[in-house]
Amino acid sequence: MFTTPMKKYYFITLISFIFLNGCANNKETNIENSATVDAIYQQAKIALEQEDYETALTHYQDIESRFPFGEYAQQALLNSAYAHYKSDDPENALAKVDRFIRVYPQHKNLDYAIYLRGLINFSKDEGIIERYIQHDETQRDPGAAEYSLQDFTQLVNRFPTSQYSEDASQRIVYLRNRLAQYEINVAHFYLRRNAYIAALNRCKYVIEHYQRTPAVPEALVLATKLYKILALDDLASDTQRVLLDNHPDYIQSNNLNITFTD
Repeated sequence: MFTTPMKKYYFITLISFIFLNGCANNKETNIENSATVDAIYQQAKIALEQEDYETALTHYQDIESRFPFGEYAQQALLNSAYAHYKSDDPENALAKVDRFIRVYPQHKNLDYAIYLRGLINFSKDEGIIERYIQHDETQRDPGAAEYSLQDFTQLVNRFPTSQYSEDASQRIVYLRNRLAQYEINVAHFYLRRNAYIAALNRCKYVIEHYQRTPAVPEALVLATKLYKILALDDLASDTQRVLLDNHPDYIQSNNLNITFTD
């Protein structure tokens, strides 16, 4: 059956009405959704500023579930990582920030995301008791400190002008010093157990990978002693010469006998 011109006209008019009405409804819905997500985000922001991280996380989860696309969802994901970090929940914090970096590799706040990951790893292996009791961090297993060093180094290399790079650079110095001294502590541990090769390898690692850290002269002293124990006199003399040429102040301040006799 063919459609008469008049019926065809009414049919097109009806379709046009439905389409326009639908567009109007969608526009109203989008406006409403926009208002809703903004309201939720503002509530989360207030909770975050008041350090009510549980409430903030609830709001951010609501945004991610109901409005998974757009800037609000992206920022909610990143803010969730921060909230988990401040809630002493490093595992979930890392999961959130890693997801953000993976899904939004070109995001304008990528430098902050990398910086935040560095902060999370920086404090990841610090327990609650250790946080309030004085302790020597170089005696602890470095754990996440190495990952933190990688994060901050990546930030400084990729975003040298970032507002977070200066703080990251200072943390890099601290972490390098800490990790270098940890290697020295392990070297002494092996020396006490007569594991001379293992101790020597730790010293060499410090000398090669942590140059310009305070642990280097100690590594040279210990390496010289170990070479003497192992009857590697030429290497002992070479290492001692490096120590004398580059760290005379260390020898003087520590009243060292450069013959290294026990």
